Amino acid sequence: MARPKHRLGNLPAEATSFIGRRRELGEIRKKLTSARLVSLVGPGGVGKTRLALRIAADLGRGFTDGAWLVELAEIRDGDLVTNAVLAALDLRDQAAMKPLQILLSDLQNRQLLLLLDNCEHLLGAVAPLVADLLRAAPRLTVITTTREPLQAPGEHIIPIPPLQLPPADGTQALTQLRQNEAVMLFSERAGAASGTFELTDSNQAVVVALCRRLDGLPLAIELAAVRTRGLSLEQILDRLTDRFALLTGGGRAALPRHQTLRTTIDWSYDLLTAAEQMLFRRLCVFAGRFTLEDVESVCTSSEVPAMGAMDILSALVDKSLVTKEDVRGLACYRLHETLREYASLKLGDAHEEELLEERCLEHYRTTCLRSADQARYRLLEWLAWAELEIDNIRAVVQQCLVRGDSARGLDIAASMKYYWITHGTTEAVRWLDPLLAAGEASPRTLVRAYYLRGWLSLLQGDPAAARPWIARAVATARETGQQALLSESLSIAATAENLAGEHEAARRFLEEAEAITPGLHDFPATIELVESRAIQAIFEGNLETSRAASLEGVRLSREAGDVYQLEAMLRNLGMVGMMSGDFHGANSQFSEALRLARTIDNRLAQYYGLAAAGWYTANTGRTRAAAQLLGAAEAVGRQTGADIMGPLLPLLAQAKASAKGALGSSKFEAEFQAGRRLSRMEALRLALGESEQAEVAASDGAEHAALGKRELDVARLVAEGLSNKQIAARLFISDRTVATHVGNILNKLGFNSRAQVATWVASSNR
Repeated sequence: MARPKHRLGNLPAEATSFIGRRRELGEIRKKLTSARLVSLVGPGGVGKTRLALRIAADLGRGFTDGAWLVELAEIRDGDLVTNAVLAALDLRDQAAMKPLQILLSDLQNRQLLLLLDNCEHLLGAVAPLVADLLRAAPRLTVITTTREPLQAPGEHIIPIPPLQLPPADGTQALTQLRQNEAVMLFSERAGAASGTFELTDSNQAVVVALCRRLDGLPLAIELAAVRTRGLSLEQILDRLTDRFALLTGGGRAALPRHQTLRTTIDWSYDLLTAAEQMLFRRLCVFAGRFTLEDVESVCTSSEVPAMGAMDILSALVDKSLVTKEDVRGLACYRLHETLREYASLKLGDAHEEELLEERCLEHYRTTCLRSADQARYRLLEWLAWAELEIDNIRAVVQQCLVRGDSARGLDIAASMKYYWITHGTTEAVRWLDPLLAAGEASPRTLVRAYYLRGWLSLLQGDPAAARPWIARAVATARETGQQALLSESLSIAATAENLAGEHEAARRFLEEAEAITPGLHDFPATIELVESRAIQAIFEGNLETSRAASLEGVRLSREAGDVYQLEAMLRNLGMVGMMSGDFHGANSQFSEALRLARTIDNRLAQYYGLAAAGWYTANTGRTRAAAQLLGAAEAVGRQTGADIMGPLLPLLAQAKASAKGALGSSKFEAEFQAGRRLSRMEALRLALGESEQAEVAASDGAEHAALGKRELDVARLVAEGLSNKQIAARLFISDRTVATHVGNILNKLGFNSRAQVATWVASSNR
């Protein structure tokens, strides 16, 4: 089964709300029948993104693996283009392979349409990457939007002009005029803004004049149309005409289109209140999406008080100067790239660049430092925040590198530990290495950064590279008297030494950690020590000691609400079960670990969980499922850049050989390839026994069939009288997710209260 097609996220309304560009759509479709790289080229504001989204949505269903969108407007560093493509394709830089290697490996056998949007500021990075991808993936097709061609091999350029203009002589009938692209856009945006606009015989002449005055530029038309909320069509036309007359000396000479757009934005900006102008220009300091809290912290002042930021931001959204979108239920905002450029010019005119850059940097530094110690205890919520803010965080860290401000750069980079280990080991190294080269930071930050740098090397399967970084963490913590961080560093040093084959050195580090940790009463130090003990015991062949340590780790991490560590300790228990031949016990531990890995979207842990499920099914006679799970594990490993290491390797090889022997080579290979073609979520459901019954266990009976498995879990906890917050803690999901499940349960069962749910659960269990 093929992976589900990516729907380019939720297409913004303006991408699909009017049917136009018939000529360009036809030309692009025709070109894509023979070309594998098509670039839509034109200046800002002509609607390249809208057109590209439309064609990708139309054609994506014709590609086995669908159409995928890579938004590059918010990427400022060419070195991060590959990471952006990786993330957009739902792949992860989480282990040893470099991002480009992961991309090339994943795409070589896939048929998909890749849309790279807003490439112009990254041409030096985009062009060679596209060339590499097209060479490696013979069934890949790429569309780019850019102000300049990529000049990549095989590129076919389609110039994108402004929208088709209506005739100036007014001879076109109203029914025909309604089909004109520029008029359609104006009418739709004016209708959305005022709620009452309709194109009629009486106003068509003014609308035609406006669209022609604005040269058919979509962004200019939208900015003018939204003003119908407060101005008549005649007022809008008169004011714009006056502005253009100033630039042409009162004559009728046409302006360059870029000047038309700039003048229209100027007009829209000048209609803002002073507070709206101030906030709008300050918003350009954000490189990516931003939240109201970000705005209140960075962009407010005595002239724009934080208490009024929401109202001003809403007014800018209403005027189409700021775009609002929802990301996982959280309202966030962004600027169109052309408007960001304009706001940046205005910020410069106001001499506020340095002030806002400093405030932005300090905001993210403070926020990251404040959340660093608590991230592990609310990981789902924290990762959602990190994914939303990562482009802003990248921008401020880059700013620190440019300024030579390594101390604050390290404060931020080291605080993003859980993002790097789940989303970007290679990217983290890219930031940490130059920042650490300066060696300037607080002692606490230095220890954390050295520790993280060593951990990243371990995740990349390189204990030799990890050891000197961890040694620096140990030395710095010891010299500066940071006992809790010293304990953590000693424990991970023992793990690194064991992985490097230096077991006596590992024992010495572990003994020192054991001597200082109990008196600290510090959870991170304690859990790190427990995990190191479990690993040490495995290398010493003492499975009972490892099991006891892992059980202690499960208890401690469950009590603390540390989902990441709980998953790791359960995986340790599963590994002990595998090595001792306890098939069912191992499977139970690995299954719980895999559910947690799915919850926090830890792809590396999912890879290990799928491989373990393949081992279990092979050893319990379900050889067809084993072949599929082993194939799925290999696919997820490639998508994450990982490979199995350590004691699991021979056990998995044995399981694979067993399944192949039972099925025969040809049938095993067919099932293995079928597993590789499963989507990651399909593979996880198969591993967890959810695939055939989908969402409910057979034993739950028909009454429960209306609810999904997770909804049943929530319903049972509701029946126990737990609050949403308590349920979230029990199931390691967010409060918001629990609220959504409770709402779904009430809707599906037709109930109005939690008491009714409790009664239903009680009666169902009789």
